[in-house]
Order: sequence, then C-alpha cells, then structure tokens
Amino acid sequence: EYLNQNRVSIWDEWADESGELGPVYGKQWRSWEARDGRSIDQISEVIRQIKTNPDSRRLIVSAWNVGDLDRMALQPCHALFQFYVSGGRLSCQLYQRSADVFLGVPFNIASYALLTIMVARVCDLEPGEFIHTLGDAHLYSNHLEQARLQLARAPLPLPRMRLNPAVGSIFDFKYEDFELTDYEAHPHIKAEVAV
Repeated sequence: EYLNQNRVSIWDEWADESGELGPVYGKQWRSWEARDGRSIDQISEVIRQIKTNPDSRRLIVSAWNVGDLDRMALQPCHALFQFYVSGGRLSCQLYQRSADVFLGVPFNIASYALLTIMVARVCDLEPGEFIHTLGDAHLYSNHLEQARLQLARAPLPLPRMRLNPAVGSIFDFKYEDFELTDYEAHPHIKAEVAV
C-alpha cells in the first residue's frame, strides 16, 4: 500500500491482489524475527556497529531469511550486503544471487550506491567503493534489442549526489535532502519485466 501511494510500481508484477509481497526486504532489514521473539533492526544495528567498531568484518545486512522464504512473493535477488571502512571511507559490497542484467542490475547499482552514500553521511564518513557481485546474471530474450541499443550508446559523465549535511539519522532523510547535479541521460529505453 505504501509503495502504491508513493507511485512505486516496480514490484507490481509480484504483488498479490492487495499489493502485498510478504516479508521481503524491508521486513528483513528492519524487523528480522529472531528465534527468541526479538525483532532485529539490521539497518540500525549495522549503523551502530560502523560508528562504534568500524574495523569489524561483520558489518552485514541480510535479506535471505530461510524461515520466511516460502512466504515471500519473490525471494531476495539482492540477498546480502556488507560495509567496509578504511581510511575514513565507507565501501559496500552487494551479493546478488539473481541478476536481471538489463532492468534489475542498473536499478540495484543506483539504489545501493545511494544507500552507501546515505550510511556514509550519517556515520561521518566519505563514500568509498560500491562492489557488485552477481551469482546468476541473465539477459532475458525480450531485452536483447534494448541491450544492443544500450551498448551502442557512448557513456555520459557521471552525475554528483549531494545530501543535506544536517540529516543525522538514516531514517530522517526526505526527498528534499537529495540534490542530483550534472545529470545527463540518453532517451529512456522501454523494456517489459520478465516474470
């Protein structure tokens, strides 16, 4: 319902009649159900760990909850991400078990790069690298023509993202706190989601 109210339609192909997806990413990230009945907010916890123990090798958030997989409309494609702090910079590595190269991967690159910038901001770090590891990468046959068109285009300079420096919590960001500058784009390439 929240996604529909905010005109987010990327999950419509998998949602049921009432718009539900089951206990997918948001549920696992913010309210993982522990065996002892506790609810674990992995996002809050990983930010706390980055601030208090930035050298930890356990700065991980997982959406792959085996106990909930059969209740999910779509099992997590981008299943796990790990942060790494070095020299005052925050990097993120994403493991994506299933990767729709034409539609999903570009969306995931943009969203996890933005997440890395946001977490870096609230942890008083500079953004570092985004590393993307793909398990099963696939280009659907109904995307071949679009992929050829994309490959024929010359890359454009990357834009810059500026975040409001006054925002102190990852949960306090609003649309107006983001400023994308120097953005150039080729015309949109339409492609249908393969379900």
